[in-house]
Amino acid sequence: MSKLPLEGIRILEMTVVWAGPYCTSFLADLGAEVIRVESLATFAPLTRGVRAHPTAASLEVQPVFMGGYPDRQPGDRPWNRCPIFNPHARNKLSMTLDLSQPKGMEIFKDLVKVSDVFVENNVVDRMDQLGIDYAMLKKLREDIIMLRMPAYGSTGPYRDYRALGVHIEGVIGHTLLRGYTDMDASANNAVYVADAAGGSQGAFAVLAGLHYRRRTGKGQYIELGQAEDAMPMMGQFFMDYAMNGRNAATSGNRHPTAVQGCYPCKGSEQQGHDRWVSITINSDEEWRSFSGALGRPDWAVDPRFAHAPGRLEHHDEIDAHIGRWTEQMDNFEVMRALQVVGVAAGPVMDQRDAYNDPHLRERGMFQEASQEDTGTHMYPSAPYTMSETPPDIRRGPVRLGEDNEYVYRTVLGYSESEYARLVAEGHISMDYPEPFE
Repeated sequence: MSKLPLEGIRILEMTVVWAGPYCTSFLADLGAEVIRVESLATFAPLTRGVRAHPTAASLEVQPVFMGGYPDRQPGDRPWNRCPIFNPHARNKLSMTLDLSQPKGMEIFKDLVKVSDVFVENNVVDRMDQLGIDYAMLKKLREDIIMLRMPAYGSTGPYRDYRALGVHIEGVIGHTLLRGYTDMDASANNAVYVADAAGGSQGAFAVLAGLHYRRRTGKGQYIELGQAEDAMPMMGQFFMDYAMNGRNAATSGNRHPTAVQGCYPCKGSEQQGHDRWVSITINSDEEWRSFSGALGRPDWAVDPRFAHAPGRLEHHDEIDAHIGRWTEQMDNFEVMRALQVVGVAAGPVMDQRDAYNDPHLRERGMFQEASQEDTGTHMYPSAPYTMSETPPDIRRGPVRLGEDNEYVYRTVLGYSESEYARLVAEGHISMDYPEPFE
């Protein structure tokens, strides 16, 4: 196989939750040696779990993305089994140290000297406390590239605000653009668009920094405020306000000009009963095709619905009719019945559907990966393919401290006696201390 694009590039990451680990997963897929620098003195919030030593009972009440450990059991090393962490931990390495000790910072500095990139997405104040900034890194390696991904940037009134993706959603205005028209924003489920956007854009920024360094020999400081990164995805709403003074609001499942909705379908014991299908009927011709697919029931040939203005005026009534039809059928059955006559329809798929979807299977979206503390499972792979250098999962989700010996002995060149001393001092381990929260 051809050499991967980023082979020979070493990246240190000190990342938490989702945006940072997601960013570096792209770089690891491309062949970079990505080393997670993980402190044994603190447990990173919502990264390798809610806490280091959860009980089975506590996992039962956690949302799936935090409590969905294999069999809902913590296992011997829970921090290696967390579902929010493991999908973005492929192809990486992990080493441990104790940053609360001066020796831990000395180890970190030694690593910086032999690395090309440093990525972090912590609270600005936390990095200030550690004394880690671009000036410090540049003194250790002149051409290093640093990517910082704080929620709101490192300057301005919000610099020290702590935020997860759901909080950023509220600050940038996305929360008020989602949800149902008859419910207020408090009923919205949490979404994490800023994390996904920040991760992918952060990886792009690192690639741009590496390209610039190859041309000039110079490193640079890159700052990606996650809120600012997510805002351009809503550019049309901001521009409508700037040009017309209009504040957009949620439209629910509705469309400005088409009949559109999400309708209940028949479930089963195997699939569950929360089954839905989305349908969009855009034109008079599509309405006639839709009516024909249903056998032209009386309500579907009502003259009031023959043209778009009438359909929009009576949308609620049409929704009720469509829902009574769809609830008699499986959502995939509805999709096939409507698509064959040229009407846009698609099932609302859950994870079970996605894993079994023939399109995703043929595309190789899920790849098998193994890890000692989690077992063997099918993981989402890289979101793109490359003909010459495929970004496959070469290694399963990295365990805490799994590569300590390689990093300390091979990368840093520490002796056997030095390594043993660091173990005794609490820098090197594959376990968090207990009790430890």
